[in-house]
Parts: sequence; C-alpha cells; structure tokens
Amino acid sequence: MQDMRANPKSLTSSYSPADKSSPILEETIGAALMRLAETHAARTALIDGGAGGARRRWSYAGLAEESRKVANALLQHFEPGDHVAVWASNCPEWVLLELGASLAGLVLVTVNPAYLAHELKYVLEKSDARGVVVQDHYRGRNLLQILDETRNELPLLHTVLRLSALDDLKGNNNQKSLPTVEATDRAQIQFTSGTTGFPKGACLSHRGLSNNGRLYAEAIGATACDVWVNPMPMFHTAGCGLATLGALHTGGAHIIPPEFDAGVLLDLFQQERGTIMLCVPTMLIRMLEEQENNPRDVSSWRLVTLGGAPVPAELVRRAEKVLGVEVAIGFGQTEASPYLTHTAVKDPHPTWFETVGKVLPQTELKIVDPATGDIAPIDVSGEICARGYSVMEGYYKNTEATRAAIDQEGWLHTGDIGAMDALGYCRVHGRLRDMIIRGGENIYPKEVEDVLFEHPAVASVAVIGLPDPEWGEVVAACLILRDGQAAAAEDLEKFCREKLASFKVPRSWIFLDSFPQTASGKIQKFALRKQLLEVNMTEASGLPAISIEKNGKEDLI
Repeated sequence: MQDMRANPKSLTSSYSPADKSSPILEETIGAALMRLAETHAARTALIDGGAGGARRRWSYAGLAEESRKVANALLQHFEPGDHVAVWASNCPEWVLLELGASLAGLVLVTVNPAYLAHELKYVLEKSDARGVVVQDHYRGRNLLQILDETRNELPLLHTVLRLSALDDLKGNNNQKSLPTVEATDRAQIQFTSGTTGFPKGACLSHRGLSNNGRLYAEAIGATACDVWVNPMPMFHTAGCGLATLGALHTGGAHIIPPEFDAGVLLDLFQQERGTIMLCVPTMLIRMLEEQENNPRDVSSWRLVTLGGAPVPAELVRRAEKVLGVEVAIGFGQTEASPYLTHTAVKDPHPTWFETVGKVLPQTELKIVDPATGDIAPIDVSGEICARGYSVMEGYYKNTEATRAAIDQEGWLHTGDIGAMDALGYCRVHGRLRDMIIRGGENIYPKEVEDVLFEHPAVASVAVIGLPDPEWGEVVAACLILRDGQAAAAEDLEKFCREKLASFKVPRSWIFLDSFPQTASGKIQKFALRKQLLEVNMTEASGLPAISIEKNGKEDLI
C-alpha cells in the first residue's frame, strides 16, 4: 500500500503534481467485481443492514453470480449504452443493480428517492432515461404512482421495473453472453446535489469511479478484514462509489442500512463489529449525541472518514474522545468521481485536522487566483483546480456548463476556495460564491464556523453573508443549539471576539431548528440565504423556529 504520508520535498508554489506510484487499473466496475469474486470468493461481501430477523448476506462469489443475473435481466429490456434510472433508497438490491448495470454496459442514472414529481421528471428528461427501476414506496410515498403521473411527459421512457420484483426478473431471464464494456465507457450520470443551485448531470466513467474508490480505500488503509457501515445515500458518489467500491476493491464486508438513523448505525457497529464509516459531519454529530445518551459497545470501530462538508477541528477531537475512533478527512465533488484529496490515518502533519490532506494518486491539484488563473503562492487562498483520471467527461447535454467547469487544458474548476501548504496539504475555506466580502475584506465562512463549533451550546452552524447598504455584506451566523442548551447572542459574540478579528465576528445571530440540506447532509447555503432574504427579519414566518438578534453596531475592523 502506498504511504500517503510521504513528503519527498517541499513545494514552492500551490501546485501538486500527480503521484504515479499507484497505477490506474484499466477495468470496468463489473470486471473488478469478477476479479475480486475469484480472489475473495467465500468472504462476506454484502450485508443487509435493515431491521428485522436474520440479515441477508452475500459472499463475493454470490454477489458476482447475482449481479450477472441482474445484468441478463436488464438486457431483456435495454440495449448496452441505454440510460437507466434507479429511483430507490439504500438497500442491497441497489448494489446488485449498480453492479448488474455495469456488466450489462448500461449507464445508471441515480435519482434521489425524496424527489417530488417535477424533480423526478427533470432528471429523467435531462438524462434521456429509457427506463426506471423504482422502489414501491419511500417514507409513505407511492413512488410507482408518482412515476406513473409523469410518464406521459417522457416519450423516451419505455420501461418501468419494480425493484421489489428484482428476484423475479433474475429468475425469468435466459443466460447469454454479456457485452464488451470498456473502462473509459460511461458508467453513471449523477446529478449534482444542489448546494449551489440547479442540478446538472455529471457523466462519470467506469475508470474514474472504480479507481477513485480503490485509491480512497488505499489512502485510509482499508483491508479485507474491514467491515464498512455505509450510511451515505447510494444515489451519491460517496455511497455507490467511495464506500461501495472501496469495500469491493479491498475484499471487505459492506453493510447497507436503509437510511440514516444514528441509533441503528451504532447498533450495527455493535452487532456486526463494524470498523469503518464514511459520512458527512452532520451524521457524525448525531451519532456522537446518541452514543453519549445511549452508549453501545463500538470498540471494533477504528476509523471514521469525513467529507462532503467542512469539518470543524472540534468535531475531530470529540469523535476521538467519545467514540475512541481515528478520524481522516477527504475533499472532492461529484464531478471528480468524487475524491481529490485525503488525510492519512495517524497523519504526521501537525495540524492535519485543519486540512483535507494531500491530493490522491494520479491527480494533479493546484490553487489559482480566480481573477487571473495564475498558480497561487504557498498558503495563499484561491480556487481549487484538479486534473486527472477521475474528472467527469462533462455535464450531459450541457456544453456551456461543461466549458465553465473544465478548461481547455482539462482542469476542473471546483468552485471551492482553498490554500495549499509547502507539504502539499490543502485547506478548504468554502465555496467561491459563499465568500463574504465586507468592506473590501474577504471573510471565509469556515473560519468563523470552526470557532462557533467550539462553543459547548452549538450543535451545528452555517455562516453566510447578508447584504448591507454600508458594508456590502455582513456576517450572519445561523445556529442550531444542542438539546437542553441555551446561548444568548451577546455570549456568542464575546466568545467569537476572543478568537477572531473583530470584522469577522457575526453581526446577526439566527437561531434555527433545522437547516435546508441535501440528502447527503450538506447545508444548502444558497437556500438558507434565500429564505432569510425572503422572510421579514422581524418576524418568524417562513423559517422553522427562527429567532434573530443583531449587534448594536458594526465594527470598522
């Protein structure tokens, strides 16, 4: 395994060249499954984490056999290259469908099961989906009925298959040879999660998804002895990519609970002796609260890896104290399949917990001045850009958006602000469009959020900029307090002034019960800001349990 902690020399600018010591495997997701099924035939590959009696389990050999049956079933209805959507929540059948579609040469279009009819129609229409595999019900909603209401408006959609009838489909197909699929072929179209606006369909290859999951697993030191508990939505690259394919490439066991529930996940760690979890910070916060209130035996749990949202240093310390686990942090986006960087387990960098680590192998990373495109000096903030095998081929049928995201030299412009130190470790300050410009001063929300997260009463925080006629923008802190805790704006302001320059201290304090979030737990700051601008700032209508307080005056510096 490659040593991710190696630092051969200090960098002189914010550019990290591709480390080519770990090769790219030129194989599809399906080919990786078949190869690993031979190597780890009898080992447990997949476990149903749903409630109930005896849990269903698949060995690697059994998983390969079932996936081949699914591929044959799908080819009774579709041709290789067709786009087929999956509209379902997490379950083992989702994995079988992902692997079966890969073997069949189909392009899987992943759809959030929480979508309403108009959102579903948008994704199916924009992706040119020829068919849908759909779950019967999700959280009391009849998905089949909702789909039926939209079918007349989707002329390309010719086939609807029920996920609950997958076993029947497998049993009624004739075995035939599977098509030839290339590593560079498109494997999935994943629609961006929408933290910054309208979703676009990122086209991801077998090569990108499969190798990214493998290199992530190498970076965190995963082995065949690990048991992965996977709460991430399977329609997201973290769920069906990093966790699913990371476990697959290492020969580990992969447990899929039906949805995120802190208590259920802790029970799974106790009952199945889980060792690894990938999640977003919001999930870990809830699990920490549950463990503090109702402790389980989670002594087998060795590692939690965090990504998808800024990670406060205090959360790392709390996880190590409450759960006794090690923590590692990664950074990426759907358009990169998804991970670009990661810290290492037992990382020697003295402040690794404030970073998202070094670039993963076979990828170049640079920080550029957003205005000029020039590579930034060491420790100077700019836009994070990446180039390599995992970058999407583009947004499906959206040339304009693709050109805005990927330049002529193949660099993906992530839209995230960050900095790189001399050892190649990156820090992420937030989205480019989330940066607050107050009186000409740049303020990075994450810096303020990290400070507020250290306050004992704060459970979660999102810092945004609100328009101001004098300053252009002012800092607003949106807070969710821990159960049973109280904190006045004056106390929080005093707390911040001890740790931040005065111009960074929030002027508005907004207390909420919940944040608008994506299904994977990312806070949608654009939606939060829109809500705050729409609501009368003296009233509570339009936001859940809102309470707003303002400072008496705004400091000059």
